[in-house]
Amino acid sequence: MNQERATIDQLFQQEFSKMVAVISRQFGLEHIETAEDIVGDTFLTAAENWAEKGIPENPAAWLYVVAKQKTLAMFRRGTTWKEKVLPAVKAGLETEEPETDLDFSAQNIQDSQLRMIFAICNPAIASESQIGLALRILCGFGIDEIAAAFLTNKETINKRLFRAKEKLRTENIRMELPPEHLLDARLDNVLHIIYLLFNEGYYSRTQDTILQKDLCLEAMRLGLLLTAFPVTAQPRTFALIALMCFHASRFEARESAADTLVLYDEQDENLWDRELVQQGMHFLGLSATGSMLSSYHLEARIAFLHCRKEDTPEKWLEILAMYNELLIINYSPSAALNRTFALYKAHGADIALAEAEKLQLTENHFYWMLLGELTRHSHPAKAAAHYQQAYDLAKTAAEKEGILRVQRSLHLG
Repeated sequence: MNQERATIDQLFQQEFSKMVAVISRQFGLEHIETAEDIVGDTFLTAAENWAEKGIPENPAAWLYVVAKQKTLAMFRRGTTWKEKVLPAVKAGLETEEPETDLDFSAQNIQDSQLRMIFAICNPAIASESQIGLALRILCGFGIDEIAAAFLTNKETINKRLFRAKEKLRTENIRMELPPEHLLDARLDNVLHIIYLLFNEGYYSRTQDTILQKDLCLEAMRLGLLLTAFPVTAQPRTFALIALMCFHASRFEARESAADTLVLYDEQDENLWDRELVQQGMHFLGLSATGSMLSSYHLEARIAFLHCRKEDTPEKWLEILAMYNELLIINYSPSAALNRTFALYKAHGADIALAEAEKLQLTENHFYWMLLGELTRHSHPAKAAAHYQQAYDLAKTAAEKEGILRVQRSLHLG
């Protein structure tokens, strides 16, 4: 890959979402596809120009200037020019082309991106479509990349994005912060989408990878963006960022050189990123202000305890207590499974097995893996059958390989 191409790819990842947010804020979300086209065309012009003349001294500023020119040309031809600018001219108002005077200052970019987050994470749009739209508009992902993340094809993603953009139009969703009385609920939705985006990367379902770091890092970037504004820099925002930092600290230890999953007990502690653990602790401290206890607080505390490798009863008793609270305020099958594992580590396999069998999550391969772990010493033959169930249900090659590795370690006599 030549230098121009590498620079453009990097800038596209960094600047696409900023430019689309600023243009969409200026002209309205009903023109979001036009904004995408303008930015895409800007990068095409950059590729042609830079290949001939070299990369300019300030490539981002160059992109902004070209985007302004293309925006002016586009909207002069379109309805916005006719509906907004011409009436102002006819009325004798001072226009000086105000609608196209795009402001790419750092503050306006940040403000526009915040408003875009709230627009995309509007509850009128289905959650799955919100994530897809967030990946496209907020993170600059291509359709191919989004399709890979969702284990589906480009056509499905295109339809999903089309429906989401239609919702933006038909629901008349604006790029603005919600009124104060709705802000708490809307922030919850934004945080939930960021949480789901991180989980899409952390528990990757694609066929050839167990971890999609780029999704996780984008989720963390969006979370950090929220901390720049007093209305969104709330304790539960900090708790979510802490949670993501603690999980991200184990990225390198969680996957092997062969791209297979390394289970927690087998991870090399030396590969854990201590700087990210420290960052997580910083945000966990900030989350402790106020009286709200969200699921992110509990999950962040659990993730923090997993950043201490010592396998003590006290550690697992605290994790178990956290899961007990988590199930009360935000029940989920995965949390129930993890709670049962904590019960096993705190009180032994027999007690945990009785609880696990009540869950009956028979379509979940993690459920069968847990049953395998709980019976591997007392009933190895049963454990082998459980692991086989897990293998049959696992969706990715990496998951199946990990289960096979555990199966091989069983002592069947």
